[in-house]
Amino acid sequence: MINLSILISTSEVSGPGGLFDINATLPLVAIQFILLMVILNIILYSPLLTIIEERKEYILTNLGKASEILAEANKLTTQYEEELTSVRKEAQLEITNSQKIHKEILETELTISQKYIDNLLDTITKDLLTKKDIALNSLDEIVQSLCADIETRLSI
Repeated sequence: MINLSILISTSEVSGPGGLFDINATLPLVAIQFILLMVILNIILYSPLLTIIEERKEYILTNLGKASEILAEANKLTTQYEEELTSVRKEAQLEITNSQKIHKEILETELTISQKYIDNLLDTITKDLLTKKDIALNSLDEIVQSLCADIETRLSI
């Protein structure tokens, strides 16, 4: 602060205006500023802005492609889910049909085996009845012969 005040106090005032004299330097500085601004705009800012714009377009195109791919993926997902539900329904129908068929087959095999067992029991029962009749007849003959023997022994 002291240096500034010393500078102001030591500066010579030569002519009108003194320290804040506006002569041809102000328009020259303004022209230099505008020229420097145009040169910097051409050299630095324009390429930088084009690169930023290209990057923006690249990002937008990639986002567009990504949204299209995502939409297609969602579409395929729904399609595959629909196919999966239809296949599950078909599989469930096939399972119920095969269960019905196997149940019918089991019932027919049970009826066939029941008939076979009934026939077998009938033949065994008939065989036992005939053997019983034969055994009773032979037992009756044996009892008759024993009775005859007992009568002959008693009569003697």
